[in-house]
Amino acid sequence: MRPDSFASRLLSWYRQHGRHDLPWQHNPTPYRVWISEIMLQQTQVVKVLDYYPRFMARFPTVADLAAASQDEVLQLWAGLGYYTRARNLHRCAQAVMALGGEFPVGSQSEMEALPGIGRSTAAAIRAFSTGQRATILDGNVKRVLTRYAGIEGWPGQKTIEAQLWQLAEDLTPQQDVAAYTQAIMDLGATLCKPRQPACPRCPHQQQCVAYATDQTACLPTPKPKKTRPQKERHFLLLEHQQQWLLERRPDQGIWGGLWSLPEFATSAGLQAWLAERALTGRLEAQPQIEHAFTHYQLIIRPWRLRLGAQSLIDGPVTASSDAPAQIWYDPQQPAALGLPAPIEKLLQAQRAAQQGQLF
Repeated sequence: MRPDSFASRLLSWYRQHGRHDLPWQHNPTPYRVWISEIMLQQTQVVKVLDYYPRFMARFPTVADLAAASQDEVLQLWAGLGYYTRARNLHRCAQAVMALGGEFPVGSQSEMEALPGIGRSTAAAIRAFSTGQRATILDGNVKRVLTRYAGIEGWPGQKTIEAQLWQLAEDLTPQQDVAAYTQAIMDLGATLCKPRQPACPRCPHQQQCVAYATDQTACLPTPKPKKTRPQKERHFLLLEHQQQWLLERRPDQGIWGGLWSLPEFATSAGLQAWLAERALTGRLEAQPQIEHAFTHYQLIIRPWRLRLGAQSLIDGPVTASSDAPAQIWYDPQQPAALGLPAPIEKLLQAQRAAQQGQLF
């Protein structure tokens, strides 16, 4: 099929069956499109539909986002995962304000130079907000093109990815680029799905190599499997006057920049930390929690220590100046803090148990 025929068939299908009422499709300014594109990375649309309106209500402009604290941004992001995206979002907003408050949508290279914006994201922002011809290659598009052209090999390989970029560039039309970009995303999200693709409804069924050769179930070629390792960490639920001690996590690593419970590699390390600070009481083991990350499974082992009538200063309980920032957190009057989803659920469960003991 000629590239213009591919685009023509796809656009015809999109006009009748595509998604036309997503929140970020209305008034598609570079800022609004950018927020949606970052949220949609590694996150399903249905979840973003819940987060996007709240985020935009709090940060309606790039200036509002740039002026906010990182804690405010992370609080509204909590639950979307991949928190580096949120920190880069904040950094990018500040970088855009340093450029005068406008995204450099006229230049692909200048867009890619902004924090957290890669090649495909920059192209999507440009295509949706200005209609400029720009080529995207997100996960949905990779799947569509891999099957359409019968390209074997894991798309994460540089040679395969380069082949897909070239095909995407060849097929992107000169006109109706915004509609085409949404159309090929929609095709991958609604018909050419990872499992059980709806081939009979696809506008490219007759030209699809994977369909003709019965390879839709094995294309794209999956990433070579590795056994997902397990990591075990011990978390301290240190309670004082119905408040919990939280520490800010470093920007690098899991849950970067969020507030979490003090964490230890071993229970012995946890007990040594308590002894160093002369914090005594009955340490109670709580039910373990499992949380899946992309590269490993985290086993969370919570331990609870109620300080009771002990006199504790209102400030942090650190013993050295280079220790992480700490606060006392009241779940009944929560501060604007970003909490990892499993830690927030753990605190909520502890709070519910507290209230149950009062009645």
